[in-house]
This record gives sequence, C-alpha cells and structure tokens, in this order.
Amino acid sequence: MHSILKSSFFVAMSQSLNQVRAAFTLSRYSLLAMFRSPTSIVFSLLFPIIFITVFGSINPGKPLVMKLALVEGSDTSNVVLKAIKAISNISVVTGLSTAQLKEDLDKGRITALLNITADEKPELIRHYTVHLQAAGASGESVGMLETEINAAIGDLNQKAFPSNLSVASVEVIKTKGRVYKSIDFILPGQLGFSLLMAGVYGSSFLLFSLRKNLVLKRLRVAPVKRRTIIAGEMLSHLFFHVVSFIIMVMLGFFVFDFTLVNGFATLVEMLFFSLFGLFIFMGIGFIISGVVQNENSIAPIANTIVLPQILLCGLFFPIENYPHWLQQFCDILPLTLFVDGLRKIAFEGTHLVQLPLTIGGLIVWTFVIGSISVKSFKWE
Repeated sequence: MHSILKSSFFVAMSQSLNQVRAAFTLSRYSLLAMFRSPTSIVFSLLFPIIFITVFGSINPGKPLVMKLALVEGSDTSNVVLKAIKAISNISVVTGLSTAQLKEDLDKGRITALLNITADEKPELIRHYTVHLQAAGASGESVGMLETEINAAIGDLNQKAFPSNLSVASVEVIKTKGRVYKSIDFILPGQLGFSLLMAGVYGSSFLLFSLRKNLVLKRLRVAPVKRRTIIAGEMLSHLFFHVVSFIIMVMLGFFVFDFTLVNGFATLVEMLFFSLFGLFIFMGIGFIISGVVQNENSIAPIANTIVLPQILLCGLFFPIENYPHWLQQFCDILPLTLFVDGLRKIAFEGTHLVQLPLTIGGLIVWTFVIGSISVKSFKWE
C-alpha cells in the first residue's frame, strides 16, 4: 500500500513538472512572437514613450503667452504701457496696418487690440484708460489678459500711493513640499495605456491565431491543460510588461524627474500593483479571442472596450472635469482604478495596504474577467 501511494505521488509530481515545463515553453514562444510583432512594440512601448516624452516636456507652470497689438494713435510713452510690457507672458507688437490688425484679431493670431489714452481732465497724477478690443477667436484668454493688466495697474497704484487705506490684505505663506509635475500625472496613465493595449490586443490576436492555425487543437491532444496554456501566455506578457514598465519609469525618472517617493521601494510596489492590470486586460483579450469567429472582428470589439476606457479613465486629463454622474461611472472602470492607484503609490507614497478599496475593486474585476475568460476559452 505504501509503495502504491509513493508511486502515485511521484506520478503526480512528474505530471506537475511537465505542466510547468509546458507553461514555460509556451511562454517563451509567445514572448518571441510579441517581440517580433510590430503592433505589440508600437502600441505597448513606442506610443507610450512618445506620449511620455511629449507631455513630460510640457512645462505646466509656464503661463500662456498673449499677444497684444497697439492700434495707431495709442500713447506709447506712458508708465502703463511700460508696466504691461514688463509682464513676462504678454507680447506687445506695433507697426501693423489697420487691415492686418483686423485680420489677425479675427483669426486669433493676437489676443486683443490695445489702445491707451490719457484722460483730458487734468489731475495731480495723470490718469489713463486702457482699451482692449477682442474677438471671439481670443476665447478665455481675454479674461486672463484683463486680470494681468489690472494686477500691473494695481502695482503702479501701490507704488504711487503706498499709504492708501485698505479694508483687508492678503498674506500667502508657502511651505516647501513636492511639486506635482505633469509627468507625475501622465506617466502612470501611459503605463496603464501600455498594459491595456498589450493585454487586450496582444492576447486576443495571438490566442485567436493559435486557434485558427490549429495549434491549440494539437496541444489539446498533448497532455497540456487549459490552465497551463493560460499560465504560459501570462508569463510571456508578464516578462514583456516588466521590461516595458522599467523602460518607461526610468525614462520618466531620469529625463523628466518623475516622482518616486520612496525610490526603489516605490518602483517595486508599482510593479506588483500592475499585476492586477495585467490579469484583467489579458483576461479581456482571452474573452475576445474566444467569442469572435474571424480575425476581422477582433479590432472592432477590442476598440469598443478599449477606447471608452482611454477617454474616461483620466489618462490625459482628470476625470473631475466630467459631469458628476459620469464621474461615478468612470470611478468603477478597471483602468481608472489601476491608473489612480499607480499615481497614489508613486507621488503620495501610498502603500498597497493603504489602498483597500482600489485593490478590492481590482480583485473583483480580476475574478469576474478571469471566470469569463476560462469559460470562453476554445481549443478550435
């Protein structure tokens, strides 16, 4: 009896080892297929790197540059014009004809026409009126322009009348802290974008190709279990994701000063957290590959799932800009949970144990998507 149990144990162990070897073999060939696929490289790595480079180069602290054009006959020797010219983000141009001024204003090439006139009534200190003429093409920048000019005039008044009575004053106390840069918002979003594209498109096309070419049918004859195939596919995507993840984070950190609050420890936590996204998005790809009947149907179905998440999850701008009813829907999307969690870990230094709701939501999505993907798996 003892020998029979011992023999059964070794048979079970041998079968388990065979399944593990099969999973690693499948993952190796799947990984080679991904590295040889231009689509995988472009959408999962190249596009995110381009977005990181472009948005990381944008300086959000730099004010909007506004262009003013002096109309003919405007007083050019007064202190008000000198104060306006001293504003760093205002450019004053002269020498344009009346026709050119009107054309540039209508087409939005200049923010407003500027005309400074002195009041005829003599006073102790000369008073000027600043006339601004704007068009619809100027948009909301006119309000900002008016605020800047009023601030400049206020500074002149303060210099001329330093003892003026005032009802109240404002005192601003600035404390030293981390500066939230555009790269701190953009890079986690691009990590989610990369994972979404690689998981959904990569898995769906690759698995459907294996089924179409009868590779899965041949594997079914072999002693390879369904979960072994899924595990092998996940291992290949995991390695590809780790490589892409490290490249993008290091680019953001060394080139654009991306914030990693706790250094390497934060990087490790972000990497572990991203496994949730890997399982969810790969599961969606498995589901798509199992329900479609031809390869041409994959892209439309994948786009229907991917594009709304890209637009609604806060990849490029905060979801707080959306109406309240839409924000509630955005908050439960898996990509929203994933990207928001990455941002909190990277910039705020939040640990995984401090994200119970976010991780709980991702676990629910993982369980739901995983269950459906296993049931929708087809050998042929």
